Amino acid sequence: MAVDRKLLEILCCPVTHAELEPAASSLLHMINLKIEQGAVTTRGGEAPEAPWEEALVTRDGRLAYPVRAGVPILLENEALTLGQLDANS
Repeated sequence: MAVDRKLLEILCCPVTHAELEPAASSLLHMINLKIEQGAVTTRGGEAPEAPWEEALVTRDGRLAYPVRAGVPILLENEALTLGQLDANS
C-alpha cells in the first residue's frame, strides 16, 4: 500500500525538515538486505526487527523511514542513516 501523494506533499523529515519521497525499489532492496544481514541499526541504536515493506527517504538521501501498512513511521529512533549502506558493503 503506497503512501498517498497528498500526504507526501505535507510530510517532512522530523530531523532535517527535508522533503520526503518514496524509496526506489533498488534502495529498498538494499535496506532489506542489510537488515537481513544485521548490518544496520536505527538512529535509536536498534537493529530493525523485520524487512521494510516501503520506505520514505529524504531528498538529500541521508535518512530513510519505514512505512508499515501504508503508514509512515516518522520517528527519529526508527530512521536509518543511509550512509550505513555503503559503510557496511
